[in-house]
Amino acid sequence: MEDQKDQTGGSNSPVDTTPKVTGIGGIFFFSDNTKETKDWYAKNLGFELTEWGTVSFEYRDVNKPEVVIPLQWSPFKKDSDYFSPSKKEFMINYRVQNIEGLVTKLKENGVTILDEIATYDYGKFVHIMDAEGNKIELWEPVG
Repeated sequence: MEDQKDQTGGSNSPVDTTPKVTGIGGIFFFSDNTKETKDWYAKNLGFELTEWGTVSFEYRDVNKPEVVIPLQWSPFKKDSDYFSPSKKEFMINYRVQNIEGLVTKLKENGVTILDEIATYDYGKFVHIMDAEGNKIELWEPVG
């Protein structure tokens, strides 16, 4: 670990770059009728849908309360292949740091990596399979 300027603009302080999960970024599940499911959650539980038809929950980093962290919730159509090759009806997105280092570690441990790291404006993603056949989405957010 080396001293670097932290992401909040503070003075030199140690920055943890250990490849690891830092939280949950999203919860995704199959639905027979995504519109009805979303409407039910909005009506009964007060979910506020974004323009993409998801719910974005926000919480604060305990160690940096000024940092707002989103968690996405979204039902997917049952015939979607987004969870493939998993046969499960859900997928969890985990927030990670040092996604490249984590993928290297996972490969060394024999974990099935389903694709290459993809980079978007909002972060980097890669998909893996756990020991129970669950597809997992790993996401390293920008910043």
